[in-house]
Amino acid sequence: MSAKIFTSRRSFLKQSATLAAMGVAVPTLIPRTALAQNGSAGANDRILVGFVGTGGRARQLMSHIPKERARIVAVSDLWRGKMEGAVKEKKEQGEIGNVDQWKLYNSDQEMYDHEKLDCAFVITQDFCRTLCAMRAVLTGLDVYAEKALTTYISEGRVLVNCVRKHNQILQVGSQQRSMRLNHYGCALVREKKLGAIRVVQACHYPGGRHIPDDPGEETCPGDLNWNAWQGPTEYRKFHGSLLGWMQWKEYANGEMTNWGAHGIDQVQWAVGASQSGPVELWPLEEGNGKIGMKYANGVTVRLDLDHGPMGGAIFRCEKGNLEINRNNLKANPENLIKDAPEADPPEGPTWIARPHIENFFDCMISRKRPNADVEIGHRSISTCHLIGITRDLNRRLKWDPDKEQFLGDEEAAKMVSRPRRKGFEFPET
Repeated sequence: MSAKIFTSRRSFLKQSATLAAMGVAVPTLIPRTALAQNGSAGANDRILVGFVGTGGRARQLMSHIPKERARIVAVSDLWRGKMEGAVKEKKEQGEIGNVDQWKLYNSDQEMYDHEKLDCAFVITQDFCRTLCAMRAVLTGLDVYAEKALTTYISEGRVLVNCVRKHNQILQVGSQQRSMRLNHYGCALVREKKLGAIRVVQACHYPGGRHIPDDPGEETCPGDLNWNAWQGPTEYRKFHGSLLGWMQWKEYANGEMTNWGAHGIDQVQWAVGASQSGPVELWPLEEGNGKIGMKYANGVTVRLDLDHGPMGGAIFRCEKGNLEINRNNLKANPENLIKDAPEADPPEGPTWIARPHIENFFDCMISRKRPNADVEIGHRSISTCHLIGITRDLNRRLKWDPDKEQFLGDEEAAKMVSRPRRKGFEFPET
């Protein structure tokens, strides 16, 4: 859709939200005829998309933007060479017709300021994601943000509050929330169709390690904005090893905040804690990273599997066991899932994203909350952070998920937040 049409609609929707709060009835769905004269989206009626980040995951998602609904018009990256490489790759693949027309920007804010976008796909390194998403929201854009949504707990609450205050849509890239088998399996457990949950078992996802005090210094690529790349984290001299950011606790937390963001999300969905979290966590064994958790409803989760469903967990219930993984269910006895829907067709090796993107675009129109709403994404990754803190302190911790505070542990309480480097503070909302 044209920027003019969409901006007008966005203004209308915000006015509608105000009227709804006053008890005035307003439509919840903008008809397709409001977007194009003939009721279908033409070339100039599609949602205008900007990408923040052009790495491997961003390039996957670019290829699965439904062309009949949206078109990418701009991309931004702090590393110019990587961005130009992404454009070159997409031209060679020939999947996207307008790559030659993409505008290239050296920062997300520059792109937001110069392009009349409808939404931003924020596919950056974890530790920059919250700030980039907030800047998009404050520009008036809806956001699709990859997981892990945050790098520490209080950062997520700031983002949720910003999204809610400005009435924007934010879909987190926990795409299993839009897969039919995952929806069905989590509902079976949550609705007690398998009886009471006896215990949940999940992988003990390996965490990251701390950056060495002096990793050394190497020559920084001239087209990489190294200062901005580090975002709110402590400034360090360039070293190529730091680009592998997922392994470092200062930037992420290994598989705990990578696959763990998916697996823990499915656990919380199935046990009815999508907008909450555990109330207690403890080490199961000394020094091996295996953690136990308990939820307010009495459900116990054990992260004690050396091998198992990285994208979910095994739910041991009264009537049998159900293993939930990405786009896959296994049951014992098998008749527990006799009514399960067909698996979603794959779009690439082991991954599916299009239904999740479609849900995001649907919610941009309806203004309903998406399948992996910002609050859900915040709560899932917060639990991953809680597990990391429990490992670091190696003791039993009590957590208040309503106040998002540790109870009776000052050292743990300090780990809910982190200092932010000057120039990368949270913007005024």
